[in-house]
Amino acid sequence: MFDDRKIVIATKHHKEKVIAPIIEATLNAKCFIDLRFDSDLLGTFTGEIEREEDPISTARKKCEMAMELTDTDIAIASEGSFGPHPSFYFASAADEFLVLIDKKNELEIVVRELTFDTNFNASTITSDVELLEFAESVKFPSHGIIVKKSKESLDGIVKGITDWDELNSATMDYILKYGSVYLETDMRAMFNPTRMEVIKNLTQKLADKIKSTCPECQTPGFGVTDAINGLPCSQCNFPTRSVKSHVCSCLKCSYTQEIKFPFNKEFEDPMYCDFCNP
Repeated sequence: MFDDRKIVIATKHHKEKVIAPIIEATLNAKCFIDLRFDSDLLGTFTGEIEREEDPISTARKKCEMAMELTDTDIAIASEGSFGPHPSFYFASAADEFLVLIDKKNELEIVVRELTFDTNFNASTITSDVELLEFAESVKFPSHGIIVKKSKESLDGIVKGITDWDELNSATMDYILKYGSVYLETDMRAMFNPTRMEVIKNLTQKLADKIKSTCPECQTPGFGVTDAINGLPCSQCNFPTRSVKSHVCSCLKCSYTQEIKFPFNKEFEDPMYCDFCNP
């Protein structure tokens, strides 16, 4: 299905460096980028252009834009969001999606990675001591920093800083003029090795899902589409909120398959039971 086809990777932030090797090895296809492609039209992390749609819809639009631009029929795009973890609000999380759209075979395959593995952070600082603390906490200079006059200001933004002299110069200028400066992590992939590693892992997940074919019609992308809770408690045997089984579905036909005990356990620890540990 994919042999010798040309796949456009919809990126302007060098994501092809981690996506292309895995996809080419898995699909026996050739990946490429087009330097004319501008994903910033769909939104920027710093807010000059607000993202109007959810991550999956935005990734789909990236694919459509890249395919139209390059006159190809298959594309891959990623889209990430960063902020408090949906279940553990005290911790930052990265929520990354990767989408493959194959118009020729009317196929769309989506994978997701929700992880604590991110340096996402921002802070208003007023001194060189605070600057040093923030920079070290976000893995500078291997990871880029964005300097802004204030959190709300879009004037005078300096992006992609990976040099101490440049960081000192940009921040001290604002502190001298306004008494403080706003710093945030540059979440663009080429300035954020941690995010790039997440995208690499997600690409492997995409490759594995492509290799997973439907037992009925052999369409690629056969994978988990739903989770059924109710794993019984080992003490009282009442159902808990933990996953009892996964439901796998085909993207083309109506075939589904339930996989019981996907995490290799048939009972849950009582500490996770609402009855034994309310």
